[in-house]
Amino acid sequence: MVTLTDIAAEKVNAFFSAQETPADTAPGLRVAVKGGGCSGFQYQLALDEQRDDDQVFEDRGVRLIVDPASLRYVDGSVVDYTESLMGAGFEVKNPNVVAACGCGSSFRVADDEEAAACASG
Repeated sequence: MVTLTDIAAEKVNAFFSAQETPADTAPGLRVAVKGGGCSGFQYQLALDEQRDDDQVFEDRGVRLIVDPASLRYVDGSVVDYTESLMGAGFEVKNPNVVAACGCGSSFRVADDEEAAACASG
């Protein structure tokens, strides 16, 4: 399951309101993982339509869409929205992460740690 913080839900709903998209016909927020970055994986967040094999979670009035391959990496995550001197944007707080790069844009999970240990040993 993937959830949102209150502020993240407010930001997504504000975007839908600005687009004059009714909530019942609005696309969802896709939370996906792709290979890349210095630690192995990167998050992709995008407004998207549901596909046949997607898992859909409803939280705070927002549909969260996750494909099956990404779900194993983001299950239990919370999508947040943060503002700082460095900028503002969405951030995924993922309990499955065992390592992340210094810039915070890529991550590695435990399964990858075990695979790397097996491959090198």
